[in-house]
Amino acid sequence: MGASMAGHLINQGCSLVVHSRTRSKANQLIKMGAEWIDSPSEVAGNVEYLFSMVGYPDDVEEVYFGHSGIFSNLSKGTILIDMTTSSPDLAQKISVYASERGSFSLDAPVSGGDIGAKEARLAIMCGGSKEAYDQTLPLLQIMGDTINYFGESGSGQRTKMSNQILIASTMVGTVESLLYAEKANLDLKQVIEMISQGAAGCWSLNQLGPRMLKQDWEAGFYVKHFVKDMGIALNDAKRMGVRLQGLELAHQFYKKVCQSGYEEQGTQVLLKVLKDLNNESLLR
Repeated sequence: MGASMAGHLINQGCSLVVHSRTRSKANQLIKMGAEWIDSPSEVAGNVEYLFSMVGYPDDVEEVYFGHSGIFSNLSKGTILIDMTTSSPDLAQKISVYASERGSFSLDAPVSGGDIGAKEARLAIMCGGSKEAYDQTLPLLQIMGDTINYFGESGSGQRTKMSNQILIASTMVGTVESLLYAEKANLDLKQVIEMISQGAAGCWSLNQLGPRMLKQDWEAGFYVKHFVKDMGIALNDAKRMGVRLQGLELAHQFYKKVCQSGYEEQGTQVLLKVLKDLNNESLLR
């Protein structure tokens, strides 16, 4: 996703320096005109706007606070935009460190998957400095088509958690709907075309349903990252005194997907795993 997003910036005439922990992942951007930089620290000393997108909160910690991390060489006035889906408290920590160094930060996680990134149709949920948001908005509009500011640091992450909570249970419902229809010997393609036009229509059914029919389990969004997101949401909800029992159940289903060896497949592989589990239980 990050490569597609950066590519849109280059195509709109932005001058980019880039760093990735695996250099080969930046090769296409370098061919497009981006300049390679050897560390997050060096990037931080060379840009006005610094976008980051990695996998896990631990990765964000390393990129920002590590030995050669962003805060070891941050230029005053730089705007930091972390687009990783991460924890609200880490977004707040980044905000404090940025402010102490005369800079600004936004937590700006995205939704829309690989297709949204490629087509510049991402939803981008922002929290942090309103001044930084206003200045960064023209760049965000190059990468996404639905962009909103939600308030203080961590608000973007909490909006993304709300998004993930809804998707988690919706995906379980989508998969069970298709399992039921298949068991009833219905044409799944026709079922998807029909029910997607009514109250059951949703992104999971419309975008991932056709992939499921093709048994295309390739990742637009990794299962392992979805499990991470659900864990963040459950922990943050617990801190706020809220129990999310539907999310707890979905989390258990997706942990079974990881246990089955599909953690680097797309979230739509839940269909295969729940079908296998259903078949196993019928055989007992």
